[in-house]
Amino acid sequence: MDVTLTVNGTEHHLRLDARVTLLDALRDHLGLTGSKKGCDQGACGACTVMVDGKRVVACLGLAAQYEGREITTIEALSTNGELHRVQAAFARHDAFQCGYCTPGQIMSAVCLIAEGRANSDEDIREFMSGNICRCGAYPNIRAAIRDVVAGA
Repeated sequence: MDVTLTVNGTEHHLRLDARVTLLDALRDHLGLTGSKKGCDQGACGACTVMVDGKRVVACLGLAAQYEGREITTIEALSTNGELHRVQAAFARHDAFQCGYCTPGQIMSAVCLIAEGRANSDEDIREFMSGNICRCGAYPNIRAAIRDVVAGA
């Protein structure tokens, strides 16, 4: 099937099997490998991207479902070599260890902050609960998010 996806501000015309997920279209057909394939069941959040400014786990939806919508991946967050403020806060607070979950964590954090849901550690914990870090960097992830919310 022919699918047109708008990813990171650019339209991409793809010919895909109808069963291709958004994650597989991004990684395998567009070469955008920042979003990671973790559980492939929507439970870990490693594949989190933004669709129309909202968090989406890209492994659960078919690529064709996202035609006509604005998809943003981790690759689009930095501009002109300058890290997005959430990326910079993650680096400052060492909010990653192995780094596998980091792109999904960052994309989720960007949306969480935009949603105005990062008012307390409890809120951050609750609204980031769909993103799993097997290394246990949660305290540093929360610190990075608090730092961005505080305007640092």
